[in-house]
Formats: sequence, C-alpha cells, structure tokens
Amino acid sequence: MKERAPALIAFFLLAVLVITAWWAADYAQRAIPIDPEIKITHEPDAWTGKFVMVSSDRTGHAINRLSGDSMVHFPDDDSYDAVNPILIGVHPERPRVVSTSDTATMKEHGNLVILRGNAHIHRFPTAENSALDVRSEELTVLPEEDIIKTDKLADVKQGNSKMKGQGMIYNNKTQQLNVFANTDVTISPQDMDKATKNKEGSQQ
Repeated sequence: MKERAPALIAFFLLAVLVITAWWAADYAQRAIPIDPEIKITHEPDAWTGKFVMVSSDRTGHAINRLSGDSMVHFPDDDSYDAVNPILIGVHPERPRVVSTSDTATMKEHGNLVILRGNAHIHRFPTAENSALDVRSEELTVLPEEDIIKTDKLADVKQGNSKMKGQGMIYNNKTQQLNVFANTDVTISPQDMDKATKNKEGSQQ
C-alpha cells in the first residue's frame, strides 16, 4: 500500500490540474466578450462630391464619361449611387449619346447603369437619322454593349415622329430602336421618306 501511495497522489494531483485547467478555460471563454459576427448591410462606406469617371474598352479607347454632383459606394453589392448623373457615350464611329436623370445606380463594375427619375437620353443626329430622344422614369444603360432599354412607359421622339410604348430597347451600335406595346404613334412623312431612302441605299 505504501508503494502505491506516491502513484495515487500523483494521479490525484494530475486530475486536479486537468479539472482546474478546464474550469479556467471555460471561465475565460464566458468572461471575455466575443464580438458578434459582422453582418454586411446596405450602408455606404465611401462617398465623394462632384466627380468625373471615364471608362474605356479593351483597346484603351474611352467609351463612356460619367459625372455627377455626388456619389456613394455600398460594399454589400459593390454598387454606386450618383446624384444628377450625366452619362455620355463616346464610342468611336458611333453616334454620341447623352443620358441624364435625377439619380443613378452603377453595378457590375460600371457595366450596368440604372437611371431613375426624369430619365432622358439624347442621341445626336447622324447623316442617316434624325436626333433621337427617349424619356422614362427608369432607363437601363449597358455601356459596353452600347444598349439602352426599359420595361417602363417610354416616350420616344425622333425627328417629327413620336411614339409611346410600355418598354423599349435601343441599340446604338446598329441604331435600331424597338418600342413595345405601342399606345400612341405619330410618324411624319419626312421621317418615313428618309427611312425608305436609307433602306434602299443599304440594299444597294
């Protein structure tokens, strides 16, 4: 029995040490506050006053210029909101297009721009076509594709012709305009003659 006493004492001390260490670790974990998991919300993390941004294509040519009174960045979806934006499309060898609105949201690294409130685009006249104006409460611009579209009510004016429809899409590369669900269309004879001549010229 005397020979086992040191071993029993050592085992007892070891058990006490293990229990004490476990209690201390548990107490420390409960006593020290742990920061809760950070939840990313739609709150701005950066902002600026008047700004000018220029984007270019893969060859380095400038294709768009965006300016405005102010802009904020949201980290949750990496989007930007701008006030009184002016978006100018300057694609080489294409008609210049100026888009304005009360506010704008930029997403997908600037490849998607949503214009909201008094949205308006003006495509300058070309040798073949009259100037084009589109007004709507919301217009979506795809700068790289040079396309402007909406599923809202749109008022379109080209030359002396007017049309109104629920939804439209305009491709500045092809200069083709499609207005859906037309509710009011007025096409002037001058614009009709010009369209006919342009079609005959393209066929020749």
